[in-house]
Amino acid sequence: MSAKPIYEGHDLEVLCALPRYYGWIYDYFEQYLTGNGAEFGPGLGTNSARILPKLATLDLIEPSPNLVKKLIERFGGDARIKIVADGIEGFVNSSPNAKYDTVVLINVLEHVLDDAAAIQSFYRMLRPGGHLLLFVPALPILFSKLDKELGHYRRYSLSRLIRMVTNANFDIVLGRYFDILGVLPWLLINTIGRATRFNPYLAWLYDSAGVPLTRLLESLMPPMFGKNICMVALKPNKAK
Repeated sequence: MSAKPIYEGHDLEVLCALPRYYGWIYDYFEQYLTGNGAEFGPGLGTNSARILPKLATLDLIEPSPNLVKKLIERFGGDARIKIVADGIEGFVNSSPNAKYDTVVLINVLEHVLDDAAAIQSFYRMLRPGGHLLLFVPALPILFSKLDKELGHYRRYSLSRLIRMVTNANFDIVLGRYFDILGVLPWLLINTIGRATRFNPYLAWLYDSAGVPLTRLLESLMPPMFGKNICMVALKPNKAK
């Protein structure tokens, strides 16, 4: 087995300072957070802290040893949380009987080489009536040097993600593009400009001014495209 990746998480330190952006994601997911949950790739635990109050227990499955250490420092005293130092494939193989009501991946599935197999694994570990909550980067045309630096294998189209999830026998509860106004800045700064790091000031500025405007626009009309995709998938009570 290859060594577990060392992920410094510098980009996570920038992104965790975006409360409006991640609050927006949470608002789509909140009503589906129930029972016993698992979050894959929690990083520094920014989203974990948001979702924990809605869940009875939360398993945090993180492959990077240095981030596991940070998670232990943050959540080690909370009896509701179990921290597992493993990736998706390793966890599936070592915990074949794990069962959850909610599985969460926020900016994680794009890091998985065999994403279709991962989706099928999540279906098996969810109880009937459970939900898979996915947030991924969108629009293959936006794939950039920064995506490569972050370890992304791909960006998704909504049609491809829907097809992959339904092929795993999930029902789609919510599937929509997210953050239409973020497409142009990403295109100019990262795809064309070939930036390899997030700019903390620009990220803060977009979170402060761009996110409220984008939320307003998207509340009036679902976008035809966007920088990300937000998806909620249901494991039916009856097998298909």
